[in-house]
Formats: sequence, C-alpha cells, structure tokens
Amino acid sequence: MKTTHFTIAIALGLSAITMSCRAQQLPLNTLMKDIPVNAHVKDLNNELNPYIGTYKANYQGNEITLYITKEEDRPTKLMNKNFYNDVLSIRYIVKNSSGIILQNTQNMSLDDQSYFNILSIGTIPSSGSIAFIYDGTNCGIGWGDIHLKKINNNQISWKYLPDSLVIDEATCPTGTDKKVYLPVTKDLIFTKQ
Repeated sequence: MKTTHFTIAIALGLSAITMSCRAQQLPLNTLMKDIPVNAHVKDLNNELNPYIGTYKANYQGNEITLYITKEEDRPTKLMNKNFYNDVLSIRYIVKNSSGIILQNTQNMSLDDQSYFNILSIGTIPSSGSIAFIYDGTNCGIGWGDIHLKKINNNQISWKYLPDSLVIDEATCPTGTDKKVYLPVTKDLIFTKQ
C-alpha cells in the first residue's frame, strides 16, 4: 500500500513540475516586466519561420548574403533577468564586385560577449516586420536596429538604422577595421536563394 501512495505522490509531483514548465511558456513580444526568471518566450504562432533561409542582395557594388536561422530557447539576459527566448539569428558574408570577401560572420563563434551578433527581439505587428538588434562590427561600430519585412515567399525588405558609426582611437585600437559593411539603407530587397 505504501508503494502505491509513494508512486502516486511521485507521479503528481512530476505532473506539477511539467505543468509549471508549460505555464512559463510565453508568446513573443511579452513585455519584459511580465517575463518571470527562467521563463521560455516562445514562437508559439511560428511568426519567425517564414524568414528562415539564405538571402542575397547587391548594394553599392557589394553582394550581401544573409543566413537567417532560428534558435529555440536561446539563453537571454536582459534587465538583470535570465530567461530563454526563441530568436532569429543573422550571419552574413559581404563581398565586393571582384568577389573578395570584405566581412564574413558565417562561421564565427558568436555569443552574448562578442560583436557581430544580429538577433531578433520581437515582431512589429503594425508594420508586419521583425526587429533585430545588431551589436555592431569591430569595437561595436554600427550597433543599432535592423528591421526585416516579408514581402512575399522569396523576398524580404531590409532597413538598417545604426545608432553609432563613430568611435575614437581611445575606444578602438589603431589598425582595427572600423568599416561597417552591412548596407546602411532602407527598402533594400533581399531574394531567397
């Protein structure tokens, strides 16, 4: 008899743990104040999936290739709060008209401590787009916002709004490549490959 009660108690305990984990699943665009520690902000409506893929565009003589992937349950720390977040991550290659690679983040080991990260922070329902934060290139030059909007099944529109393109020698060592290679423009069309 004791074994049966013990088994039932374990089953109830596991059910409570499972339900509490499910209760911590929140939709994209949940306000920071409403995200409990260790919650999972999930892409419950698959809003991120249509953007996944490889896209190309040409801008001012350069060819830009974007590699957009989805990361589920990416550990995130914002406003002294740790939680997990479904995000889109963009890596890229920029080549000049001669095919010489100017910048390539495709195989970089990127994390929360490095530059070059481009991660989605949510959708913008009023414009039908997705907002990203870009950590910037070397020394953080060019950090800012990127917005992507799905035009059709094969095209997205790009808008990049850097917050800072200037950095001094005290902040960034001499000899560091300080050029921002991503297209600083809006309404640039990328085509899915």
